[in-house]
Parts: sequence; C-alpha cells; structure tokens
Amino acid sequence: MTSFEEFEAIAEKVSNWGRWGQDDQLGTLNLVTPEVRRRAAASVLTGQAVPLSLVFSPNGVQVQDGKGVPGRINPVRTMLATNLPMGPDPAVAYSDDIVVTPLQAATHWDALSHVSWRGQMYNGVPADAVDYAGAHKLSMDKVESIVTRGVLLDVARHQGVESLPGGFEVTADLLRATEQSQGSEVLPGDAVIVRTGQMRHFLAGDLARYSSPNSGLGPDCALYFKERDISAIGIDTRSFDLTTPLTVPEVVLPSHVLCLVMLGLHAGQNFVLEQLGERCAAENRYHFLLDASPLRFERSTGGPVNAVAVL
Repeated sequence: MTSFEEFEAIAEKVSNWGRWGQDDQLGTLNLVTPEVRRRAAASVLTGQAVPLSLVFSPNGVQVQDGKGVPGRINPVRTMLATNLPMGPDPAVAYSDDIVVTPLQAATHWDALSHVSWRGQMYNGVPADAVDYAGAHKLSMDKVESIVTRGVLLDVARHQGVESLPGGFEVTADLLRATEQSQGSEVLPGDAVIVRTGQMRHFLAGDLARYSSPNSGLGPDCALYFKERDISAIGIDTRSFDLTTPLTVPEVVLPSHVLCLVMLGLHAGQNFVLEQLGERCAAENRYHFLLDASPLRFERSTGGPVNAVAVL
C-alpha cells in the first residue's frame, strides 16, 4: 500500500508539466521522434503482424453489474441499409452500418483529458476544459498517430504463471526485473505494453473473472515510466490500476492520475496480448514495430484502436 504522502511525492517527481511548453497537448508522445520511428522500423525482422485488439462486439468487456464504469456499454452495431439498389439498375446495391459505442468500450487509449486531479488535467489545463461539448483541450483528435517501437513486458511469464492473481500489484521493481530478465531494454520514446494475463479470462468466456478481481499497476510504476521516458503505456486489463485492494486509499485510480495527469502519458486498456506473448517468447525477442493509432474523434476523451505489433 502507498501512503497519500508517498503518492504526492511520486506525483511531484514524475510531473512533465511545462517540459514541452505551456501549450503542449501531446505529453510524452513528443518523445516519438523520426529517429524513434526509424528504430521501430528496424526492429521488424520476420514481418509477422500480430493483432492486439478486441473485436468490437455487443458481447464485449463492459459490464452493468455495478462494478464497471457507469453508463459504459458494449458497442451496438446495426444496419442502415441492406442490399439497396444504388440507382435504377438493381444489379448494383449497397449496405451500410451504424455504430453506437463508448470510445473506451474495447481496446482503447485514454486521452489526456480523460482524468483530472484537484481540478486540473495534464499541464495544468483546467478540468472545466471538458464540458457537455467534449474536451476543448487534450482531446484524442490531437493525436495524429501512435507508431513507435513497442516493448512487451510479460510480467505473468516472468512470474511463471498464465495470469497474475487477483489483487496482485505490479510494481516498478517488478517491471525493471521483467525488462532485465527478458533482455529487452526500454529506450526513450518506446511504448511499453504490460501483459498480466488477465485477458485470458475474457477470451475463455469468463467476463466476471476478467472484470474482478484484477491485477494492475501500482503507483510507483510511474517512477519507472519516467525513468525510461516511455511514450505510451498499454495493458491487458480493463481498469489499468489495481482496484482491489486500493493501492492509495485516499485516491481512486492513482495510476490514472499519475500517468495521464502528471506524466502526460497516454494509457491504454483491454489490449489482447496472448498471441504476442507466445511469439515473443518463442523468438526470445520482445520489441517490435507498434502501430496503435487511435480513431480521432473530435473533442473525445478516448480513442478506440486496432493495434498491431509487427515482428
């Protein structure tokens, strides 16, 4: 457990406010330079593409049992047109769909406008920059791409288990130990993808177990992210934080606050990492080209993503 005083000390230590100027809205994505992208491209050896995202489905990861995010439903897709002729010649017809979905329903990135702390978001932007019309600053449409070198930190495999147990706190020391044991050095501008194995429960049809109890990131992981100067952080859980038990009793979702608000670090959830974990272990190589660019909805506080790792 982290005390409130320790949490505040971490927040002050990892803060990137002002680092890229007072008007910055990208946060650590500023670290993804052309040189970083060239390094990412150079990591492609076999050309195998591994999908990292859930299918957008009405049978998704969201729950309405009081344990999920209020109002957040699974995607709903229906037809607008089915084999309608496009003109007088009925030989040419078209079909169209429409989707209603929360932007954080499946695999997604949280925008820097997703969370505030004490009335402020990243870089001191007032929380009321988000209103009924959406996020007027720090919205996901500011993110043109997330294409960089990805590094999988397979914490579950490092611990010798298929899935971390519920209530397991992933710490900064454990991330360092996993990085070292894999021989996968995390470099500035890399995106770190953490595998806990939690997604295995959902893929096996156990939504309740995927939902809770979960493993998750403890507050001091923010120190590791700051040390390595990473550009983005993704994980294969729905909550990102460890929620049961709370790691900082006085703060709900402390890792959300530290990453999104203090670091300016885009955080992703519900990544599908089972196939990637197997491939990386088989090749004994945990870095790859990551294309995880979000859909750029105007003034949005999150963005769905069809992420791909290219080995």
